[in-house]
Amino acid sequence: MKKISVYHVDAFTQNPFEGNPAGVVPDASELTLTQMQQIANELNLPESAFLLPATDPKADFRVRYFTPQEEINFCGHATVGSAWLLATEYGWAEKADQVVFETNIGLIPVQWDYKNRSISRVTMTQVSPQVQDIQLDPLVIASLVGIDLDQLDDRFPIKLASTGNWHLIIPVKTHAAIDAAKPNMEQLASLNKKHNISTTHLFTFDAKPGFDLYTRDFAPAVGIAEDPVTGAANGALAGYLVLEGILNAEETHHLTVGQGDAIGRPGKLFITIIPTEFSAMIKVGGVAHVTLEGTLRLPE
Repeated sequence: MKKISVYHVDAFTQNPFEGNPAGVVPDASELTLTQMQQIANELNLPESAFLLPATDPKADFRVRYFTPQEEINFCGHATVGSAWLLATEYGWAEKADQVVFETNIGLIPVQWDYKNRSISRVTMTQVSPQVQDIQLDPLVIASLVGIDLDQLDDRFPIKLASTGNWHLIIPVKTHAAIDAAKPNMEQLASLNKKHNISTTHLFTFDAKPGFDLYTRDFAPAVGIAEDPVTGAANGALAGYLVLEGILNAEETHHLTVGQGDAIGRPGKLFITIIPTEFSAMIKVGGVAHVTLEGTLRLPE
């Protein structure tokens, strides 16, 4: 019997049963891609990360990410969960100040911060942001995500944005409207597949005290009805905000983003946007909680 360690890590929260749950397999070197997909399906969490020996000499691990349905190129909360696990449970914080993951979209360094000699946060640097136009009728968008048309915030454009995966970014006027959204999952999945979109990401500046933004994320096209707290989509949103001139592209910005309230899994992300010569550097950080630890038993 082959025994494989597996963890359930709640990311972007310090509390169990909140934030975004990720499966993490810290040593997947003996697993096939088929087995990884089967394990992700069995765990049935939004995403699971499988750590493999790196092929790039600049990386510490190669990471493959899977939803219960399919492999995806990048996942922010599973990256945070993996780095937190390595730093706190596997001794990486004692020998380095970061870990570098080799992913399908490139190298993702994740640093850890300390407070009173304990890990207080891990922060990943995502790949350079991009935005892209998409021609969609606002009435159709409102219907697909299940909000009233007059709750779309027409001060800001509906766009595609990416820091590794493409996300449909939809500005909304109020926190309440986002919480009340009732998407048509079948039609939304069809739209996202048609445009090669990973998730549909609603955002508003009408956030609760202590937060700058509030968001909600739907991903039926990749097998996730709602992703509770999304590192990749919020990183893409940060890129959109500066590339579209909503935030000053020549200044450094520090944003606190809330997500997950609508489904009882509140989480918090800390985003830093640093201007570069031609674009921006997006850093997304947070804490995590190792909620479950177990052993997979597979046939030899």
